[in-house]
Amino acid sequence: MRRLSIVLFFVLAIAAGIGWFVLRQPPKPLEISEPVRIHQGIVIGGIDAENPAIRVFNGIPYATAERWTAPTPPPQWGATSRDTRAFGPECIQPRTRYGTFVNQIIDGMGLSMIERTAARIAMSAQEPPPEAENCLVLNVRTANLKGAEPQPVMVWIHGGAHQYGTGSSGIYQSNGLVEQGVVLVTINYRLGAFGYLAHPALTEEAGTSGNYGLLDQAAALAWVRDNISAFGGDPGNVTIFGESAGAQSVTELMAMPAANGLYHKVILQSGASTGNLLHLKRSPMAGIKSAEEAGADFLSSLAPPAATAADLRAIPSAAIISRGEARSDLNGYFLPVVDGRVIPQPIGAAFRDGLVPKVPMMAGYNADEGSLFYDSLQSPTILRSPITGTLEEREAALAEVFGRNPAKALQALYGMDTPETWDKGATDMLGDDLFGVHMRFVGRTNAEAGQPTYLYHFTRVPPSKRQTIGAFHAAEISFVFDSHLSGMKITAADRKLTDQMVRFWANFARSGNPNGQGLPEWPATSSENDIWLELDATPEPIEGLRARKLDILEEALLQRLQTVAGAPPAAEPSAEPAAALEVAPILPIRQPVQTRPRPPTPAAAEPSVAVSGFITPQPAPATPEPALPQPAPADPAPAEAPAETPTAPPSGSE
Repeated sequence: MRRLSIVLFFVLAIAAGIGWFVLRQPPKPLEISEPVRIHQGIVIGGIDAENPAIRVFNGIPYATAERWTAPTPPPQWGATSRDTRAFGPECIQPRTRYGTFVNQIIDGMGLSMIERTAARIAMSAQEPPPEAENCLVLNVRTANLKGAEPQPVMVWIHGGAHQYGTGSSGIYQSNGLVEQGVVLVTINYRLGAFGYLAHPALTEEAGTSGNYGLLDQAAALAWVRDNISAFGGDPGNVTIFGESAGAQSVTELMAMPAANGLYHKVILQSGASTGNLLHLKRSPMAGIKSAEEAGADFLSSLAPPAATAADLRAIPSAAIISRGEARSDLNGYFLPVVDGRVIPQPIGAAFRDGLVPKVPMMAGYNADEGSLFYDSLQSPTILRSPITGTLEEREAALAEVFGRNPAKALQALYGMDTPETWDKGATDMLGDDLFGVHMRFVGRTNAEAGQPTYLYHFTRVPPSKRQTIGAFHAAEISFVFDSHLSGMKITAADRKLTDQMVRFWANFARSGNPNGQGLPEWPATSSENDIWLELDATPEPIEGLRARKLDILEEALLQRLQTVAGAPPAAEPSAEPAAALEVAPILPIRQPVQTRPRPPTPAAAEPSVAVSGFITPQPAPATPEPALPQPAPADPAPAEAPAETPTAPPSGSE
């Protein structure tokens, strides 16, 4: 037996070495496709290796940007053809937290030791991706270069807590949606401190600061409007969709007047920024800094108090990444913020008050969203972390957040009645607190505005009996893109569900209605009927999903919005949002590239964060590192309770 074990060990070791070597080999270049002319010049893409009818164009610059400035028009290359077969650089970001998130999934799916080892070998064999601050590129996949009719366009915004990720990730580079008649665009945008840091010196220079990553996303949509017809896409039928921080970005774009008219439908997968209350210059609530205060604190050891915007831009990027690792308690502030210009009011208030574009919407979340986050937060709510101790201490803490009676009701509804049952119930509640309440809130407000709205609840769990993470955060992505990782267990029921979800998503992009021939019926939700479609082996409608639980959580959300933004206006809001370019111009409008006759473009429809969008107070590090004196805020804030440092957000997802 011992000899057999030794032999098996060496066989596995040799197989692992061969696998690692094979995976380290560079991929074979794609065959060259026909050229396409866009506003910047001519691009030459590649012929997809799996489906020769599909063309891929990668790493196309959609804008340029100096650090901590708004994006500007992209480079031109005139008569010179540009090879776009390879992906462009990823946006500079920390590399530790994403690996931790993926390892949680590998460990929780119930894989065998061999399968776990193979997955980790595949991860370790990947070369570190090239990254840069100049990273504003996008990728296009299309099977319609020569089509007579333009196809709907789907623009994917990746997740990653606004801190990491890339549009070129392999799980998004798949042909499922394209084979259903969609032109797919995936984008990069600036992340973390590079994408969202606010600072008094930057505000003094430009009138505002932060929100750079959000402006990048709007610039990408402007590029799509001006160029996508050259790839067979319809600029008058654009759906923006994303997961986690990508879905939160969708709601942020909806609250950004400058993005009005750049999209016509939205899909939100496990994310809405309706709980993001950050403000540029003032603390929104006790225990939370203003964005400028957090940015000044973050840079206090890297620049003197009197540093100018130019001085801040001279800080080496590696020093900023290192500072983010040392002060992870501040990373949760690197999110879109209310500044009165790019984002006029809190995103949740914009939805509550009907101040977002009225467009068809699909939205939903997964049944076990909290499973990947509870160990780090140790709390059933993002509003206070951790909540530990005796059962009495936990009950008292929960009552401080929600009030005595609501807290008692939540405790009973989630089964947090004993120390032994607390963690299971708290994990379930955390998923609803982070995602469920926000998805229902935006869906209902959209339905009340008279727009077609379809809600889903993804409940498929990994097939292994040893799995521990359930229908975890981000589990639905590979079903939407038909991009299941090689080697992962996929059952016949999974294959069927994948085919259905790809068609649901593509149908919605085409017409604003996910239903189609041969698919299970997906009823729209409404203000009267809280209807969701359960996405599992046999999709079927359910009514009143977790209704009482979400009702209590929503009441707490509405109270926070009222504290920060005031009560909803008594009068009906204007049906037409403010003109986009009067608020915050993005890139100049160009005439769409026309490569062949097209039908007339239809009129546009009427015109917060993966977990890190929700900040909870927490003491600053016990031993602060040496730092230069912190600069004072640009203007005095109103009297308020001293702001504490918020907790570092748990890692989001791709």
